[in-house]
Amino acid sequence: MSVQTHSVSRGSQSAKVAAFLGVIVLIVLIAAPWWAGRADMRLMGEMFLYLSLACLWNLMAGYAGLVSVGQQAYVGFGGYMLFALTMFAGLPPLVAIVGAGVLGALISIPVAALIFRLRGAYFAIGTWVMAEVFRLSFAQVSSLGGGSGSSLPVGIVRSLAGSRSARESLAYWMALGAAVVVIAAVYLFLRSRRGLALTAIRDNELAAASLGIDVWRIKFVVYVVTGGLTAMLGALIFLQKLRISPDAAFSVNDWTAFVIFIVVIGGIGTLEGPIIGTLVFFALRETLADLGTIYLIVLGFVAIVVMLKAPRGVWGFVRERYDIQLFPLAYHVQKKPKTDK
Repeated sequence: MSVQTHSVSRGSQSAKVAAFLGVIVLIVLIAAPWWAGRADMRLMGEMFLYLSLACLWNLMAGYAGLVSVGQQAYVGFGGYMLFALTMFAGLPPLVAIVGAGVLGALISIPVAALIFRLRGAYFAIGTWVMAEVFRLSFAQVSSLGGGSGSSLPVGIVRSLAGSRSARESLAYWMALGAAVVVIAAVYLFLRSRRGLALTAIRDNELAAASLGIDVWRIKFVVYVVTGGLTAMLGALIFLQKLRISPDAAFSVNDWTAFVIFIVVIGGIGTLEGPIIGTLVFFALRETLADLGTIYLIVLGFVAIVVMLKAPRGVWGFVRERYDIQLFPLAYHVQKKPKTDK
């Protein structure tokens, strides 16, 4: 008698190949200070930071359904906390970055308690309003430069490393490390039981609630964790810039609009999407940035074309057509060979 059995797994051959290639690429990137120029390292560091922001926004919007247009609030908050903790509390910059993340998570708790009362478009508007409240509040802090901003003291900058090249290498490694940590954290979270609940919420919130999943609590945890990690990224961003001002720290274009573009182009609700979207965004920016406003028009045109032709983004189109999965998150049912008894 022949018996047909099935197995359920998350792994795939494409995921194994991607993991192997990813390790090789990571090793090459770690060694960048020995083969890349300063301009290349600054560009790659910026790419890593935008990739991290995109992964966090994708976790909120693509999985938890929290479409925020005010994440610049935590980028700016983290940057200002870096300046405050180093200048006034005397903390080393690396410790201040962690402190900025902790404070960002703490401040996100009352913010979440307030804006979670809103739904849909009202929630999105509420996040933007909170970001404006943050911007106007920090513009009144005269000890941090008020509306004109402040620069990081030379002594604090030199405490990172003795030479300029060493400081640039350290800043690059921190940006690369941030990207690796964020991607790994999001991946492990989505592989956990809470991640499974979050995926169920993404697919059908009402059905997830009917199965006993605490939808509000899961979303709250995602928002707080994202707020804390975004604040840490903000501290890293302005540690590289060495100067901060309210308009730069809480810029909706730089820290939210471009991030949303990256996620939408790459594929919302996937881990691969932000990676693809970051590569596309920086390729367009480096090619067309000298064209001024035409550059923004081209970005808008590309976004419209992708949303019309591939509503799930570039990676969503590739995954549907070729059934490729680089990060093994979804379950697959596979048939085993028949055995005779």
